Amino acid sequence: MNNLSQKKILLIICGGISAYKSLELIRLLRKQDVEVKTILTKSAKEFVTPLSVASLSQGKVYDDLFNAKNEAEMDHISLSRWADVILVVPATANTISKLSAGSSDDLASTVILASDKDIFLTPAMNVRMWEHPSTKQNLNKLKSYGYKIIGPEIGDMACGEFGEGKMTEPKNIFQTINEYFGELNKNKRLKALITAGPTKEYIDPVRFITNKSSGKQGYALAKSLAKRGFQTTLISGPTNLQIDDNINLIKVETADEMFKATQENLPADVAIFSAAVADFKVKEKKNEKIKKQDHLSLELEKNIDILNYVSKHNSLRPKLVIGFAAETNNIQENAQKKLIEKNCDWIIANDVSNNSIGFDSDFNEVSIFYKDKEMINEKLAMKKKSEISEEIINRVIKQLN
Repeated sequence: MNNLSQKKILLIICGGISAYKSLELIRLLRKQDVEVKTILTKSAKEFVTPLSVASLSQGKVYDDLFNAKNEAEMDHISLSRWADVILVVPATANTISKLSAGSSDDLASTVILASDKDIFLTPAMNVRMWEHPSTKQNLNKLKSYGYKIIGPEIGDMACGEFGEGKMTEPKNIFQTINEYFGELNKNKRLKALITAGPTKEYIDPVRFITNKSSGKQGYALAKSLAKRGFQTTLISGPTNLQIDDNINLIKVETADEMFKATQENLPADVAIFSAAVADFKVKEKKNEKIKKQDHLSLELEKNIDILNYVSKHNSLRPKLVIGFAAETNNIQENAQKKLIEKNCDWIIANDVSNNSIGFDSDFNEVSIFYKDKEMINEKLAMKKKSEISEEIINRVIKQLN
């Protein structure tokens, strides 16, 4: 099935012996009505000519960062925004090293650094270069930034050696990109709801009960869902985080406001409740600031349990309901108990007593407990919350499909 018709792909060709394969990839893409623009690095022009690339792509070839004509017509920012996806073919060891360092010393690296789109790298290099620890470290760093890697393959190389490092064949690169857009098209029919951050339960106009949740994991999950094509709504308690424009952000403060917003944005195909909702609120909020006194007694009452409510109401219940459990001890026992009591499909638990993966950290380590797998849990080792989110959403898509 052709999922590529009328898509816009920015193809960046780097200097390596495999660069000639990019011409076949351009031919395959154009055959499926893909609009292709290309950037040639300085060294790429030693292997393929701008004329051959332009003839096949039927589009302009860019090669110079500081070119007055290019900048007036389409500067590096707008070029990065123009594309639906950016594809680097081949991605040499030098290119991978530059990108991992955040370098922007030519048009190709500047466009990549300025891009807000998914970027696919297709590595191609000698087997020893591929196996070098610095290359592995650089690739791991790029993966943590969200770059997607295609290949490489094992085979005979131009240098006469055999091993891993051979660039993936154009037809297989084409198939990967086609499947990528196919998944996006399929997911556009799906609606996702995420709650994130803390809530505030006011005592008086200036004081409130809250918790240490930063909202970082929930925001990362919303971004991952939106990037994968979901119609995404994020209901957020108070945070200082920014979110992408393609996500419907609803800001709330109290648990009651979050509950109301949740009801108003159901039904959904998947709901992920990552917010740290206060368990209690003050029974009688004062309308004026409470003056300083020696003793103060507050009467608390339970907030509604949003996860429990949604997962037990068939008329509202999404196909997949996922709860979070922030625990400090007995993680497995508490997570499994919550999974049963709240009737959700998954519980994702983490140890917030560990400061390296706690509330305000950029890293996390979680265990996923599945209701339909006889309480078997799956551990996702410590990594950036953005990477944890990608792994979780991969599993969400697999479950929904």
